[in-house]
Amino acid sequence: MRSHHNLAGKHSLSNSAALSLRPASQVMQLDRLGSFHQSRLSFMRTLVRRMVKEKWQINSTVFDLDSEGYGTAVYEVKAKFGTYSYVLFSHYLDPENRNDRVIANQWDLTMALCEGTVDAEQLEFLRTNVPKQEAGRVDSRVFVLSRGNRSGRTFEYVVDELANGRQPDVDVIAEVGYLYRTTAAYGSGKLGMADWEKVRTKHRDFARPFAAEMFTCFMLRHFSLQHADYIAAQRAPETAVKLDDDIRRYFGIGNSTGLGMAPFLINHPLLINQWIEQRETALARAKMAGTDGIDSQMLERFKIATDRVIQHLGEIVTGDEKQNISNGMVRQELQELSQWLLEEGDNIVSSCYNWSELAQYAEQRWRVETQEVINTLLIELYPELVDELEELMAVDEDQHLVPQMSLQELKLVIEDKYDWALAIDFAQPNAQGSFWYRSEEKMEPRLGQANVDMGMEKQMPLAIGRMVRECYDEVCAYIAEFPQQDVAHFILQQPNLSGAISRIQTMAQSHYGDIRENLVHSDVLPIHLLRCKLSFFGVSKFDPRSRLWVRNTMFQGAPLISDFDKPFMDDWQFPIKPVLSKSIDPSR
Repeated sequence: MRSHHNLAGKHSLSNSAALSLRPASQVMQLDRLGSFHQSRLSFMRTLVRRMVKEKWQINSTVFDLDSEGYGTAVYEVKAKFGTYSYVLFSHYLDPENRNDRVIANQWDLTMALCEGTVDAEQLEFLRTNVPKQEAGRVDSRVFVLSRGNRSGRTFEYVVDELANGRQPDVDVIAEVGYLYRTTAAYGSGKLGMADWEKVRTKHRDFARPFAAEMFTCFMLRHFSLQHADYIAAQRAPETAVKLDDDIRRYFGIGNSTGLGMAPFLINHPLLINQWIEQRETALARAKMAGTDGIDSQMLERFKIATDRVIQHLGEIVTGDEKQNISNGMVRQELQELSQWLLEEGDNIVSSCYNWSELAQYAEQRWRVETQEVINTLLIELYPELVDELEELMAVDEDQHLVPQMSLQELKLVIEDKYDWALAIDFAQPNAQGSFWYRSEEKMEPRLGQANVDMGMEKQMPLAIGRMVRECYDEVCAYIAEFPQQDVAHFILQQPNLSGAISRIQTMAQSHYGDIRENLVHSDVLPIHLLRCKLSFFGVSKFDPRSRLWVRNTMFQGAPLISDFDKPFMDDWQFPIKPVLSKSIDPSR
């Protein structure tokens, strides 16, 4: 990209052109979904904006910890529409028993987000049940149940440094990026908790998808920072210092996500369609905003953001070789973009190049991962066009059967909307090489290998492509015999296909929805499903541990509670190491 002529294309789009969303055939590919990053519409970002804008008041009402940091903490949360309590229990955990898998039954911390103010009686009830997690039971006053484990190496290092009067080395912190990590945040009616309908209708502060769960993780981050300061002060009251605020902001919360999250994207297709449609709308609005050209100020903002991503990717520490290679290649392509922006900035402005042309160039030349980084940065440039879409991220997951539809019409719908499924040859040996099932021990989703693992007869119905193919074949056979019949008569003969048909009819009305992939292929990569959903949560720094689970970081770079009454720049996407002020001497 040595010359602006390399970015070929027509120079402008019509101001009156309709908003153009990318087609589902492009967006709903598994590798692209797995390349999404946090955006302004991600749930952590929208939660933080809401808390800051509405000036939520969060104060500790109980901080009853012993000298080792074990005990009880309760925080009162005064939001715009209600008061809530965040209750946390800190336990001694033998390091040999520390396990981040969902099968664990002991944790360093357990916590609950509750409605209203917690009295002594309820606190005792929570103290009995919350540490048990799935083995306990709570009531509908609880919104979220969660737990967390220390990052032993990082936590002890930070506490020791603070106790000795020093700030921890940012380079050491960057290797992990958090003091605690969480392995689950249960909500939506599980284990006796309030269901989503109650939260959505009666507690407006958490009426957006996963807002309560994200707030629970935000508060875990807050406690983790307080916890490190507290234990350091207990160990060395004469010499201990508190964490510097810039370092505190750089700490996030760790998260380990496995296959338990994967079926959500298949089982909630209308919700996933809504999320992706709003993201794609945001991207289309950003591209249209640059239709008549990119001004120098916007171009400079874009270049600064690009350089930030380059640094961010270079600071990610992962033991996964493929991820390291991918991060390196994306950095290389972004460096090429950054250099071109630097050299050709004046030409870009004077020639009225626009964002659509940049996106088109990226699609022709660069990796999918690089394309989606660029798309994310474009969304970030236009908060005035994007942020209102955060109110449109919820939808009722309600599929309807249309019995009066003719079978001929249903056949055409399948051929039009599910051409991708009909193109899969399920007779190929690897096409049905995997199957999804629930483990007997924890009822958690697992991925089995056909003809090797037991349980295929109890597989979960996640193979949407195969389901559509089977439905289509039966419809075609029925039409050959009864060409004038409708869906109602067909279902009377094939009642087991009613669910498939209602899904097909419902999702045919959506712009996106079903993932266009064979999810039971031998080589399917579930990690793409995890990354897609996590991107909408708002995580960063993906660290794959296998094709089945991934570590990541939540709220790294986000404001602190003490920042809520200060001027706020929502610019903590792609967190990078802080540059400490000269007044902070890490060695003192």
